[in-house]
Amino acid sequence: MVTYLDAAATTRVDPRVADVVMHWMTEDFGNAGSRTHEYGTRAKRAVQQARDYLASTVGAEPDELIFTSGATESNNIALLGLAPHGEQSGRRHIITSAIEHKAVIEPLEHMQSRGFEVDFIKPGSSGRVSVEAVMERLRPDTLLVSLMHVNNETGVVQPVAELAGHLRETSTYLHVDAAQGYGKVPEDLTAPIDMISVSGHKIGAPKGVGMLVTRRRRSGRLPLQPIMFGGGQERKLRPGTLPVPLIMGLAEAAKIFQKEHKQWSKGAADLRSRLLNALAKTRFQINGDQDHTVPHILNVSFDGVDAEALIVQLNHHVAVATGSACTSASYTPSHVLTAMGLPEDAAENGLRMSWFPNQAADLDVEELADLIARLQPDSV
Repeated sequence: MVTYLDAAATTRVDPRVADVVMHWMTEDFGNAGSRTHEYGTRAKRAVQQARDYLASTVGAEPDELIFTSGATESNNIALLGLAPHGEQSGRRHIITSAIEHKAVIEPLEHMQSRGFEVDFIKPGSSGRVSVEAVMERLRPDTLLVSLMHVNNETGVVQPVAELAGHLRETSTYLHVDAAQGYGKVPEDLTAPIDMISVSGHKIGAPKGVGMLVTRRRRSGRLPLQPIMFGGGQERKLRPGTLPVPLIMGLAEAAKIFQKEHKQWSKGAADLRSRLLNALAKTRFQINGDQDHTVPHILNVSFDGVDAEALIVQLNHHVAVATGSACTSASYTPSHVLTAMGLPEDAAENGLRMSWFPNQAADLDVEELADLIARLQPDSV
């Protein structure tokens, strides 16, 4: 039995969520845009209830939330949707970090081709971007700061709540990619962050659903322009038929995760502790600040062991990754670990283990450590 240790890539759909999704696929299957019959009315009412609940999890108003296919689409709407305002106002400066997910980096690179200037701030060796480093780069023409909540490779929590407090009184908007952090560090996302991107499949919801929170400021709604057209749904920012079953699945997963968060956190932390104790028989370094991290992501480099070769050795025992699933086909060193200033061998050999406690309950940590130790003959 292969133990799943790649929860940062995706999680299994919770069976309770699957039941809800199936109900809305096969019984209450109406289109939320249909206004002439009860099937559509029930779907519309259910979507509104889901919107109300999901908005409350981040301290937002229901009409500040739009449903998307996931964080990648949310990021694109947030970043590219703000570009026309930047062009019209002459504010073409953007600040981000060098450790963002490609779903942020690539839209920003596209904006660079349109004349925007993007500052990519490197984190310290801890993998954490300092608020001071961001504020030092702030200019009168800074349109946007985009900083992820939890790094998908190291699990390091970025200071987004503190940064939101500094930026809220300026004219600069803050976007946070919270794909890895939503539900895990819930208090951070209730801070006055202008835009928050979320993916459902990181918390036991189906793939293909997420949300973008767009908080008002005193001046009103954010000046986002649509990047897609047709139908006018979701304030015209995300047109298309609403996927009611997926939306209901996202809401159900969020409810379950909120209810069981303490239990989940303890279980994840306990597994982390057991794993690190077992790995003491090997030589390794942890990549990332362990004082500011989520309990379920661990990035390690094993001295003298090639990460790709190690994955081959482990693939009948555990499912792990070298980094983001979106770049797993590439054998180049992690851009996250490289930006942190790790030596080349450590950056090339970073291994990410990530778990949900109920999906990794069968992990034999001693067996895993022994397998790794065999590749390090002089390990203690």
